[in-house]
Amino acid sequence: MKTIKNIGLVLFLIGLAIFTALPVLGTFDLSPKDLDDFINHKGIKSEVYISDLRQNVVGKSFDGMPAFAPKVTSALEQANAQHRNNREYEKVVYAKPHDMAAELGKIAGSGFIVNHKGLVWFLTFGLGILGALLFIVPNVVLLGKKGIKNNGIYHENATNRGWIAWLVFIFLTSFYLILYFRPEYAVNWTFLVDPISESLSGNPAGQWFVYGFMYCVVMVVMAIRMYIKYRHNMYQMIRTTSVLFFQIVFAFLIPEIMVRLQMPYYDFKNAFPLDYDFFFSWNIKELMASGSIGLFILIWGIVLTLVIVPVMVYFFGKRWYCSWVCGCGGLAETLGDPYRQHSSKSLFSWQVERWLVHGVLLFAIVMTGMTLYSFFTESATILGIKTQSVQNTYSLLIGAIFAGVIGTGLYPIFGNRVWCRFGCPLAAYLGFVQRFKSRFRITTNGGQCISCGNCSTYCEQGIDVRAYAQKGENIVRSSCVGCGICSAVCPRGVLKLENGPEKGRINPTQVLLGNDVDLMDLMNK
Repeated sequence: MKTIKNIGLVLFLIGLAIFTALPVLGTFDLSPKDLDDFINHKGIKSEVYISDLRQNVVGKSFDGMPAFAPKVTSALEQANAQHRNNREYEKVVYAKPHDMAAELGKIAGSGFIVNHKGLVWFLTFGLGILGALLFIVPNVVLLGKKGIKNNGIYHENATNRGWIAWLVFIFLTSFYLILYFRPEYAVNWTFLVDPISESLSGNPAGQWFVYGFMYCVVMVVMAIRMYIKYRHNMYQMIRTTSVLFFQIVFAFLIPEIMVRLQMPYYDFKNAFPLDYDFFFSWNIKELMASGSIGLFILIWGIVLTLVIVPVMVYFFGKRWYCSWVCGCGGLAETLGDPYRQHSSKSLFSWQVERWLVHGVLLFAIVMTGMTLYSFFTESATILGIKTQSVQNTYSLLIGAIFAGVIGTGLYPIFGNRVWCRFGCPLAAYLGFVQRFKSRFRITTNGGQCISCGNCSTYCEQGIDVRAYAQKGENIVRSSCVGCGICSAVCPRGVLKLENGPEKGRINPTQVLLGNDVDLMDLMNK
């Protein structure tokens, strides 16, 4: 079995290496006709920019994106600078230089990668999937043995911050940096999934289609691992199936098919403020211009946030969304499951968590208030502050760096719920409701606890579950996502997830001493 796992690891690393090398490979040759079509489609009026492209890009062959992209980006930056100096604002090309390089690179791509998409797909995605499965599936030898096996988890390079974990960290952070800040280097990746994108939306793939497709592939492969590891726990099996369904169907397939049907691209499960740009002016205008379907999406988004979310949290806790529906939670529970033991349980981490996650929520609310004020008053500033600048700051710091680069990249180092625990504004909103007005709690039987510590070790939200279990105290925490792993790894059946009447919940400020004596009353006496 070890040989099979080693073969799988080698195949996975080969696929990963080729995939990682693709951004700097390829041939790019922009023809005069392709440039003319692009200019007409974009409505570009800058003769300076067009002339520069004709002189330095058109008709020339470039080996690799590092040779092609700088020509495009520098041409755009110089042209825009000249137009702004001359106050020729109507000629300024309002596009990000790197986005423009990505679009032209998509048109100019040629050579082996473009002509052999299927083969290169197999050498990257194919080998990666096959290798990962060969590495994971040998665990079927445990099929006859009941229970969840975590033996040796701190002795494996993949799960103890060893070289495999650091390799995953480097790959994930680099992948997100390219997606958000250097999309031109994702062009060769888009060629591989063009056939899939065209069959769904009718359009060639962009970097965000690559992201969505890869997101689904990773979740499916790692879900197989979940099915094997937690095969004797029905709650985990159903929960894993649920996040897979909502990610693949609601977050990936339906939005792509909606584009094919000339409808707005929309993920119906994404609630504000996680979907932070839902109330941005451009989105509201686009929805209102889309007719009845746009109006329905607008109303649905509001009802989902203000009605459905708090009602569902009241009855089922925040687990209904964070552990059963959310795509971020779905990736954390599949790809991130091997790293859940790295979540810090320190008091300092808890203090940082409280201030940071609620700070992000406040930021999102203030930004949205400014956005709606600007939309209805048609004013670009509030108290001298540009609304667009606030939106751009949130999009960069929270939407890109925190949620993407840090939130996912740090899985192998700091655990799988870094974003959910420290940054997600929707998690903070759900947590408020769960903490003060919900039927959900985790009940404990302190008399059966043997203090093994499994529950605390594998709590991805950094909760010291054992401390509650030892006292026989119900766990009512705003950060708990109800993943149920603490219950699954308990060898004594001490922990149980329940949705009982509110009166059965124990106030977290109380400790069970005899007949539910309040600790403060005892101290006062």
